[in-house]
Order: sequence, then C-alpha cells, then structure tokens
Amino acid sequence: MTRDEHAVVDGARIVSAAYSSAADLTDAYRGAAGVFVHLPVTAEENRRLFVGNILTAVREARPDRVVLSTSGFPIDPAIGGAAVTLTAGLADSGVSHAVIAPELYLENLLMPYVIDSVRERGVLPYPIRADFPVSWASHLDSADTAVALFDRPDVTGEVTVGQYPAITGPDLAAAFGAHLGTTVTFGSITPEDFRTSVAPLIGEGPAADIAHAYQAMSALPDRSITPENSAQKLLGITPRTTRQWLTDMVL
Repeated sequence: MTRDEHAVVDGARIVSAAYSSAADLTDAYRGAAGVFVHLPVTAEENRRLFVGNILTAVREARPDRVVLSTSGFPIDPAIGGAAVTLTAGLADSGVSHAVIAPELYLENLLMPYVIDSVRERGVLPYPIRADFPVSWASHLDSADTAVALFDRPDVTGEVTVGQYPAITGPDLAAAFGAHLGTTVTFGSITPEDFRTSVAPLIGEGPAADIAHAYQAMSALPDRSITPENSAQKLLGITPRTTRQWLTDMVL
C-alpha cells in the first residue's frame, strides 16, 4: 500500500492509498487476512487524523488480523497520544490484533547528522545521556516480529521488541567502532541540537515533537523493554545486536 500509484514492487499487488483517507483504507483492508500499521513520524495532529481513519477502516472492513507498530511512541494511557488512541481502539474493535512496541530504532543512527559524524569525526552524537540504557531495535526486527505475529494469532496484546539487557550510548559507539575498524566515542547532545539537525529532513513540526519527546525521556531511568512480553519470550525471536544490524545494513 503506497501513496505512489505508479510504484512497482516485485511479488506484490500495489494499492494506492493514504492514511488521510478512511475510504482508501477501508477499500484496502476489506477482505485482507492481515493488515500491518506503522504510525509515521509526523505532527501529532496528523497522527490523530490517521488513527481515526485507520480505526474507521478496521471497524468497517473487519480484516482477519491487525498488527500495529507503535513506532516507538508511548502507549501509556497516562501519557496519551495517537498511539494510545489507536491501541485502545483496536482493543475495542473485536478484531484480532497485536501491538509491536519498540523503544528506539537503530535506523535513527543513519541520519546524516549522526552517521556522517561517526565517519568523519569518530563521534556518535545522540540526545540521550551516556549512562542511559536503551533496548535498541531495528526496523528489521520489527518486520521479523510482524511476520511471526501474522502466523501466531494466539499471541495478542503488546509485544516488546529490542535488545535485552538494554545498552548505553558508549556501547553503541563501541559496536560502530568494532564494525568500522576504528575508534568511535559517544557524544551526548541536547534535544534542541537534535531538533536542529533533523528539521531539514522531516520538517519543523515533527522535529519539534521529537525534541520534546527526547526532553521528556531525559527524566526517565532508561528505555528498556519488559522481557515478560518480549518477542524473545513470546515468539522466540532474538533481536539483532548492533554489530549484526550494521552488517545486515551493509554499512
């Protein structure tokens, strides 16, 4: 499913649709054995609009199974947000569903501001404390989990995805250094510095939302998954280490 009606993907039937259209989504979801939903990084008001359309389509089309990735957005009702609304709406829909809950994506480290610094200066900059443990995951890990969840309708509710035990920024830098055969150190930057670096790529609004999220994150002790409902325990899927991910990405 894509906004580009001229897209060509080997082995796939292309459906032109957008999250901004409940009618498009309903047509695409109707008769589907499974639907995968990944909330995009955009302004929160857009995500709320998209969530409303997704839920309308799910209720009307009644696909056999829905697998949602929170894309790292919190799903704590006390915090609120579009991801919380979507998770609650799926629970009320009566449709079989599961929620993939990653913490932070390793692919964030491929943004030019980050990866260029690693290659040119030997410094991995990121807006977290050096002692802040994170259960990093890859989009590849989320994809593996989604495929497994379509084959395992008995697994429902939240499935956490990410490295466990969680690792710190210096651990990330060491993995990059070992993979690249050089010395890489970790450099903690401010959320505002990060906002400035990503705004040209994703726009000022989404960049400000992301900076706000990292500012709030700074008050937390960690971003670790809960192993009790992890992909490791529920599905037998072990997420990639940072070095395995770097190898798979051919970096």
